[in-house]
Amino acid sequence: MKTRMTTLSLPKLTLRVNGENHWFSLPPDQLPALHPGPLNPEVLPSEEAAAEAQLAELRAVAKSKNGPIVILLLGGRGAQALHRKLGELAKAEPVEEWIPRLHVFMQDALAPMPVDSSLSFVADFKRLFGPDFLAKVGSFNLLRTDAPNLEQELERYIQKLFELGGPDIFFLGHGPEAEAASHLCYIRPGSGALLGDMAGLIPISAAILEHHISKFKAGGASVCKQDEDECRRARFILTMGPAVILKARRLVQSVVDADTAPAKKLSYRRVLEAELSSDPAKLTEQLNQNPGLWVRLHPSVRSLILPNVLNR
Repeated sequence: MKTRMTTLSLPKLTLRVNGENHWFSLPPDQLPALHPGPLNPEVLPSEEAAAEAQLAELRAVAKSKNGPIVILLLGGRGAQALHRKLGELAKAEPVEEWIPRLHVFMQDALAPMPVDSSLSFVADFKRLFGPDFLAKVGSFNLLRTDAPNLEQELERYIQKLFELGGPDIFFLGHGPEAEAASHLCYIRPGSGALLGDMAGLIPISAAILEHHISKFKAGGASVCKQDEDECRRARFILTMGPAVILKARRLVQSVVDADTAPAKKLSYRRVLEAELSSDPAKLTEQLNQNPGLWVRLHPSVRSLILPNVLNR
């Protein structure tokens, strides 16, 4: 039986400052529930198999509900194969009925930066999806990284996400950090993210910007000097926060690039094996030190990995 379409209205978010990190937070009575539990990785043989599993998740949502299907896109390798598959599906005639119901949102973005920069996540999504997909989906929602007021833009974006009913699937990756810690979206260790934080503006370092430029070039992006210079002037990453992750109906994590990013092996294992504290203050500190642990607090998680992730 299909469920009826629902829309959600968020209360006014409040700005909370933690050092240089700016978080937009829910009032205390709107906090998401916590469901501490183990992470049970699903080992798949290939990146293509992971993409098929992600596509199956989308089709399952389409069968279960009417109206909009809302997803948060994963940048980087974890969902590139899925994005190519969706681009191919959009070329077919007739197109699968759920594709026009699909509303896609970004989970993070460098700012300030022109949205048409070859080094923006938008450009990479457009390259992978292709014009047919972008023309046929219900909406492709950009974080306006060139907005004159980035805080207002971030709050507007969150409100729109939930006006469509909130995320049916949050496609997540897993980013390694120093000392085998990890990040989700761009929630980094020490950024002070709390349970009620919906989104944040996080300062970014010059070293990370250089890594970003190198990664895009290695992925085949044609990058001009003007785009590089503009990218190096970025000061923030706009990111979704823990509350959006935990309010999503389903989390689908994908870790498929441990050969080229071997630090993920140790950082993923640390998330897998961590013992979550039952003391709220100690748990908060655990999450701040290792934000990859937020996936362990959601009631419906599918974590897709390749065999190399668990290799020592």
